Amino acid sequence: MNRAYLLLGSNMNDPKARLNQAEEMIRDKIGSIINKSSHYLTAAWGLAEQPDFINQVLEVDTQLEASDTIKIILQIEEIMGRRRTVKNAPRIIDIDILFFNHEIINIPGLVVPHPAMQERRFVLDPMYEIASKLIHPLNGLSIEEMLRICPDSLAVKKI
Repeated sequence: MNRAYLLLGSNMNDPKARLNQAEEMIRDKIGSIINKSSHYLTAAWGLAEQPDFINQVLEVDTQLEASDTIKIILQIEEIMGRRRTVKNAPRIIDIDILFFNHEIINIPGLVVPHPAMQERRFVLDPMYEIASKLIHPLNGLSIEEMLRICPDSLAVKKI
């Protein structure tokens, strides 16, 4: 069994409903949801002139390998109506693999751990809620430690 931490985000078409829809599809197609964070209202990263996002982290047990997990994630995003346009544009759904076991993966289309997570409070706050002691396999820091030194000052609020 593999353990994955997935970040979900949406800022279009009833974001809470989109996160719930994605959660159901993840449960059906990827594996059991062991734990999940609260929803967090977060200021948009990158392109600031857009609605705030709602983000959530899911902890998932799966029998899939990381390469198969990302393929299914991309299918879920497509089924839900995600269209990739401009980087950091508004999204109906965005699903990222933050961690996959304690693996370090760098293949085309997939880098795990997520390469920018330590710089983003909208990732670290929900991760802290469910896995504060989890150690990043590259920098050796816990989620708690990364959150404490995170340079991101954008608003993140549990809702």
